[in-house]
Amino acid sequence: MPDIRLYNTLSKQKEVFTPSHRGLAGILSSIGFGKKTVTMYNCGPTVYQSLHIGNYRAYIFADTLKRALEFNGYNVKQVINITDVGHLVGDGDEGEDKMQVTVQKQQRSSKEISEEYTREFFAGLKALNIETGDSRGVEVDMRNSFGPDRSPATQFPRATGYIPEQITLIEQLEKRGFTYKTSDGVYFDTSKFPQYGKLGNIHLAGLEEGHRVTANAEKRNPTDFALWKFSKETKEGAAPHRDQEWPSPWGVGFPGWHIECSAMAMKLLGPTIDIHTGGIDHIPTHHNNEIAQSEASTGKSFARFWLHGAHLLIDGQKISKSLGNTIYLKDLAAHGVTPLGLRYWFLTASYRTQMNFTWEAVKGAQTAYERLLEQVRGLSKAGGSKVSGNAAEDAAPTYGKIFTQALNDDLNTPKSLAIIWDMMKDTEMTNTEKLDSLREFDGVLGLHLFIAIGGPVPFPAEIVDLKKERDIARRQRDFRKSDELRVTLSSKGYDIVDTSTESTLIKK
Repeated sequence: MPDIRLYNTLSKQKEVFTPSHRGLAGILSSIGFGKKTVTMYNCGPTVYQSLHIGNYRAYIFADTLKRALEFNGYNVKQVINITDVGHLVGDGDEGEDKMQVTVQKQQRSSKEISEEYTREFFAGLKALNIETGDSRGVEVDMRNSFGPDRSPATQFPRATGYIPEQITLIEQLEKRGFTYKTSDGVYFDTSKFPQYGKLGNIHLAGLEEGHRVTANAEKRNPTDFALWKFSKETKEGAAPHRDQEWPSPWGVGFPGWHIECSAMAMKLLGPTIDIHTGGIDHIPTHHNNEIAQSEASTGKSFARFWLHGAHLLIDGQKISKSLGNTIYLKDLAAHGVTPLGLRYWFLTASYRTQMNFTWEAVKGAQTAYERLLEQVRGLSKAGGSKVSGNAAEDAAPTYGKIFTQALNDDLNTPKSLAIIWDMMKDTEMTNTEKLDSLREFDGVLGLHLFIAIGGPVPFPAEIVDLKKERDIARRQRDFRKSDELRVTLSSKGYDIVDTSTESTLIKK
């Protein structure tokens, strides 16, 4: 395999990626025994509301990265956190906890809210074919897991399940002299960490109080951040102000958003991880705070590679509820777009390129995706014969080589897709060669290209009748009825994938 080159935000350039060698397994793999393991932490959702399509772009990016590493022969130990406490409205430790705001608004417990939106998150991952694990037997994080949503390979720890680790980490920082206490919490003193702001080359001298963060007279430096926030005092016998709070050596309260990620990442992956991903909006504050508190506590580098995905715009504007331009996965069907069609569209641009969502653009991607499915089905029906001419013996290996080169050049998925289309038009390859190559390529791109050509599956008569009824509604352009029947099929345990000419049932 050629070298994998990834753009490292820390160095502001593409670097050849190799995992670090940890423990006996790492030493053995470095001398050729067994696969090398990559540790990867992906910033996960704050589960106080539904995720929009821009949020899911980050997880398609992380999933593609994981698949690419596995394609290159690595094992990947992946952690995607679930933030269910401590994420305040503002990055500068101002405002209320987002979860607490929803608790007060909906008059439900934080547990009910977090479970609802976490399950919705997992449903979204499944719809987009984002892998959540396999059977390799990697250790599972059992604390506060959500039953079937657990995975042997990818762990989804909840922040509320790691409160003791967060308190211990703050205590370590306190012993090392990096903290101070104010009336509203325990803060990290960024002036004690000379490398603060190294991610993204943040110029601290140019920061003004109130520009990046809201003014706080008790903070020693504008960039200082909360490690632990105190709950408001309540009168004896009165109900607490917060739905979630815990005792600590400094007082009753809750952890800061930043300390949660450091504690979970280091607990599950070790003091130094290979890759940390997130959105570009995480660079100035959240990720620099993670670096500061992690490295101040251990004296070791926290993450070797930092990868960041660009924003998604909607019709040229930032996604915002106030603008009314928020689009969710559930909104796609009404426009004839499937989640996998959306995934295809995301792959047509680099993860580091800002994308502008328009229905015209994503419908075009849906059409291209359907054409690709139809061509795969056509190859399967035609069998292993050549399209025409004489098959070149090295045709399939050549496409495999250039596909790998594109993929390993900082996940160049647009070029990878273009290579697939070039291969589909190549008349010197047999259908079998194309299908074999597509199977390998699709393992990385995750487009489920072979769902339409699986062997015959005996579906119950009721399910077949519902499918036929939906096909008729779709041909008659009765999209409301078509969507209702899709929901009915889903409730009975079946997904349906459409192309322009056919539909295919898939048992969940």
